[in-house]
Amino acid sequence: MKAFMDERFLLGSETACRLYYDYAAEMPIIDYHCHLDPREIAENRRFGNLTEAWLHGDHYKWRAMRANGVTEPYVTGGEGISDYDRFLAYARTVPQAIGNPLYHWSHLELRRTFGVDDIIHEGNAAAIWNKAQAVFDGKGVTVRDLIQASDVRVICTTDDPADSFEHHAFIRQDPTIDTQVLPSFRPDKALNIRAAAFLPWIGRLEAACGTRVADYAAFLEALKSRIDYFDRMGCRLSDHALDEVPFAPCSEAEASAIFAKAIRGEAVGEQEEQRYKTFTLLQLGRWYAEKNWAMQLHLHAHRNNNGRMLSRLGPDTGYDSIGDGRLAGALVGLLDAWENEGALPRTILYSLNPKDNDVLASIIGSFQGGGIPGKIQFGSAWWFNDTKDGMLAQLSALSNMGLLGRFVGMLTDSRSFLSFTRHEYFRRIVCDMIGKWVERGEAPHDMAWLGGIVQDISFRNAERYFRFGSPAGAESEGLNHVQA
Repeated sequence: MKAFMDERFLLGSETACRLYYDYAAEMPIIDYHCHLDPREIAENRRFGNLTEAWLHGDHYKWRAMRANGVTEPYVTGGEGISDYDRFLAYARTVPQAIGNPLYHWSHLELRRTFGVDDIIHEGNAAAIWNKAQAVFDGKGVTVRDLIQASDVRVICTTDDPADSFEHHAFIRQDPTIDTQVLPSFRPDKALNIRAAAFLPWIGRLEAACGTRVADYAAFLEALKSRIDYFDRMGCRLSDHALDEVPFAPCSEAEASAIFAKAIRGEAVGEQEEQRYKTFTLLQLGRWYAEKNWAMQLHLHAHRNNNGRMLSRLGPDTGYDSIGDGRLAGALVGLLDAWENEGALPRTILYSLNPKDNDVLASIIGSFQGGGIPGKIQFGSAWWFNDTKDGMLAQLSALSNMGLLGRFVGMLTDSRSFLSFTRHEYFRRIVCDMIGKWVERGEAPHDMAWLGGIVQDISFRNAERYFRFGSPAGAESEGLNHVQA
């Protein structure tokens, strides 16, 4: 029997151990999609205790606590509830989460960040709190400490086109920050024309651009100006939450008329929204291709399920789930429309529904080309799928139908600065999977070759794919194209 989470954690063979410890473990981290707050990085937020660093904003943990019967004031905070009380509520929850990746992640976060090896449960809660608090009270813990300790070389935040960039600007000018912290362009509010927030958001966009958005032509010009600005700030990626993939052919005149209805405050129908989204999204993709950005499409989330809690807490508080709508036809239509124009950007496809794994793994093979290794990517297991089983399912589908060796690897998709340990979790799973192939004679026992693949998946593929080693907007033949 192995000890709990020992040095061979998730590593079932000697080959897996060698791959992890000789090749993967010391690789730096590129976290190319997350929801970390650039303000906290710029201001170098200092955490006062374990709850501030561990539970604030982490809706993975919040969902588990609610499922354990913890009342909301102890989950998201309430008057008279101390941070220790909230921590204690989570400590009571962790033992019930056996089999959930949170069980492993929570222990990894304590071990790698605070050197606390205790098994998390109510009986150990006070000891864990006191050991962690000694770190907070001693040398202290800031967000930059956590970034540096995890050897994170690049962080890509998620930013709205209308966002203010004073924090990103500060980070760029601060010589004490070694990590690249870059924005990602997330224009969901520009597409959701039926949302109540659309018109107020247009006002924010006008303020960011310093121009009036009176019609659709001006709207597109405003979006293009923000793309240009993001690019100057080092942006390499766009990102879209397409919970339902739109594909309804639409002319610019039709999109303009639909936009005009929305601006006048008139109701826009569902079919009109689909046409407007299709035309606008296609135009955005053309601009991404011109900038040589990667485009991320996050598919099949079902958001804000609990209306009562949405009104109380707002979005992104743990009340989302997996969507199960149709996918292939609309997605292929979008990709093919860009491809027919020679304007398909490098693209990463993620689905929250694991039933789509083989669909996405096969679709990406239809649109590769241009001499770009892995131009179209099947993105890492995401959100409800970043479990051991979910990661293996994604890796299996990709390796069965595509090129595992070109995979750009793991991301945290997290709001927590303690989540970088998920890269370790992922790397151990990759090394164990490949190690099993070797042990069964399904892959050669060539450690230099296999170790190179592991290092590529852990770091180097992402560095090349997103051009993090080249200036913003610059082409780099050595990074983007296979050499003849």
